[in-house]
Amino acid sequence: MDDPTVEIYEKVGGDAPFYALVEAFYQGIENEPLIRPMYPKDMTDAKKHLALFLIQRFGGHTQYGDQRGHPRLRMRHIPFTIGEAEKEAWMTHMMAGVDATPEFAPFRQILLDYFESSAAFLVNKNEVPSVRPVPHTE
Repeated sequence: MDDPTVEIYEKVGGDAPFYALVEAFYQGIENEPLIRPMYPKDMTDAKKHLALFLIQRFGGHTQYGDQRGHPRLRMRHIPFTIGEAEKEAWMTHMMAGVDATPEFAPFRQILLDYFESSAAFLVNKNEVPSVRPVPHTE
């Protein structure tokens, strides 16, 4: 199975673009009322963890796994209520981070597909659309 995501790290030139992407992502999160409360007040460690995760996931070194073990994305996110709105807010800021990092431009669709799939996987809130009662007719 050919996975083009694992070649991105080398093609973008190493760690620096991933840290730039994460910095841009978190700038958006800072003022995001819907999902900012899910993050710690001091996001220093969260930034480092995300950058290291992305580096490893996209073909770089394994410092994330060496320090934190298996990513266990669903388990790490289960304490948070994540519905479609939260997913979309996260995606907006993640793709803004991708777009703000020129090195990722050739890989934008690959990253969009990966992040969309991952974000959808973390949705744990079933949103039931409002249903209007049907008038009873006799």
